[in-house]
Amino acid sequence: MKKTSITFMALALSAVVGLAQDKPAPAPVAPAGDDPVIISAEGVQVHKSEFEAALKSLPAEYQQFAQGPGKRQFADDYIRMKLLAAEGVKAGLDKDPEVQSQLALLKENLIAQAELKKMDSALAVSDADLQKYYDAHKGEYEEVKARHILIAFKGSPAAQAGKKELTEDEAKAKAEDLRKQIVAGGDFAALAKKESDDVGSGAQGGDLGSFGRGQMVPEFEKAAFEAKTGDVTPVVRTQYGYHIIQVLEHGATPFEQMKPTIAKNQREAKMRAALDELKAKAVYSETYFPKPAPPPAPEAAAPKTDAAKPAPKAEASKPAPKKP
Repeated sequence: MKKTSITFMALALSAVVGLAQDKPAPAPVAPAGDDPVIISAEGVQVHKSEFEAALKSLPAEYQQFAQGPGKRQFADDYIRMKLLAAEGVKAGLDKDPEVQSQLALLKENLIAQAELKKMDSALAVSDADLQKYYDAHKGEYEEVKARHILIAFKGSPAAQAGKKELTEDEAKAKAEDLRKQIVAGGDFAALAKKESDDVGSGAQGGDLGSFGRGQMVPEFEKAAFEAKTGDVTPVVRTQYGYHIIQVLEHGATPFEQMKPTIAKNQREAKMRAALDELKAKAVYSETYFPKPAPPPAPEAAAPKTDAAKPAPKAEASKPAPKKP
């Protein structure tokens, strides 16, 4: 859809909402001489303040276009809407019952949106509340700093082109051997640089940095978060191959880093609760809104009795089976 049609639709919506009021909404007051008429046609005048208010009412993604290269195009849409609305009023369309009904709905919707905005601005979440929530859910923000060596097997997404493909058994055996070397005092970083099929972390000595829950495949995450600091985990199989993981540090994402996310979630939760409270006051006509029928109860299984079993088929006499 072109910008012209979208802006015209938006303006038309603004126009009918304005007609729903007892009188048109006044344009922002501007000092004398600073609010000239910038468009006029057939007795309709558009002042600068009115036009700029209309620009600001557009969705953010269209404002830059309408305030820049598309300003004249937007002005064409705007005056066309104003002229159409004026003609409609002359014809008495603003008194049409269907139009009145739509105007009332649009007006209520705008007022509801304004009330929603007012409620949102009034929502407050204290730093103490945020800290309390963070402390109570600290496990969700747990982090592990670790390094690993990956030995890929045939078919793994991490398998390196030009490198000998290993079967699963061969990859596991190689990983077990590397782990033994590390536990015996081998240089983890040097082995990672030489042997790891995760070339990105391998170049950094296997270092993965810090990661939280949900960032690694489940098998890897479970092993890393369950291991103690300094531990080298048993070899872990994932879809990428066999991993040797060493946990370097356990910690948590700092409160200050999580604070904006927690605040956003808490505000949204408070808003949902407030809206649910409003909704709970509604009483619905069960005639017009019948309750959904409950799901059918599962059929009770018939009790197993000898009488319920099918009669055995007549069989020819067979020799007794031999014991193994």
